[in-house]
Amino acid sequence: ITINNPYVTTISAFIFCMIATAIILMISRIRGASPEVMVLTGVALSSLFTAGTMFLQFFASDTQLAAVVFWTFGDVSRASWSELGLMTVLVIISCIYFLFNRWNYNAIDAGNETAKGLGVNVERVRLFGMTISAMITAVLVAFLGVIGFVGLVCPHMVRRIIGDDQRYLIPGSCVMGGVLLLASDTVARLIVAPYVLPVAVLTAFMGAPVFIYLIIRGYKR
Repeated sequence: ITINNPYVTTISAFIFCMIATAIILMISRIRGASPEVMVLTGVALSSLFTAGTMFLQFFASDTQLAAVVFWTFGDVSRASWSELGLMTVLVIISCIYFLFNRWNYNAIDAGNETAKGLGVNVERVRLFGMTISAMITAVLVAFLGVIGFVGLVCPHMVRRIIGDDQRYLIPGSCVMGGVLLLASDTVARLIVAPYVLPVAVLTAFMGAPVFIYLIIRGYKR
C-alpha cells in the first residue's frame, strides 16, 4: 500500500508520536519523572521504531525504499507553500502557548513541590507541553523529514548565554534554532555546489560535536 497524501502521513506521525509520548509519561509516573528515566525511555522507543522502519524497508520496493531513505535525509526545500503555511500557523500557536506558560515552567524548574506550592498544576502543564511538542514535531518531520540536533543543541546554547529564565529562553531558542537551520541550509547548498546536500547532514555534523562539548562543559562546572 502506497500513501501519497502528506496529510495522512502527518496524522499517522502525530498518532505514533503521541503513543511514544504516552508511554514515556506512563513510565515516568511509575519510575519517577527524572530526566534520566525520560531519556532512557526515549532511547528505547527510538530503537523500537527504528527496528519497525527497517522491517518495512526490507519488504519495500526499490522506489519505496528510495523514498524512505530520501525522507530520512531531512531537507527544508521539499515543503510546498501550503505545507509551509500550515507549519507556520502551528509553530506560532505553539510558541504562544509556551510563552503564555513561561512562569509555570520557571516554577517547575525550581522543583515539582515548589511549583505545586505556587499553584501550578504540574501534571497538566507537563502533559499539555509534551502533547503540543509532539504535535508540532510530527507535522514538521512529516513534511520536512528528520532534521536532528537543532532542538537538542539550541536550548543548551541559549541557556549558557541568557540563563534559565523561560521568558527569554523560549524565544531565544526559537531564534537560535532558526539561525542554525538557515546557516546549515545555506552551507549545504554551497559546500558541494552545484549539488545540494540534505540539511540534516550539516546539522548532525555541527550539532553532535557541539552537544558533546556542552555535556563536557556541564560536567566540569
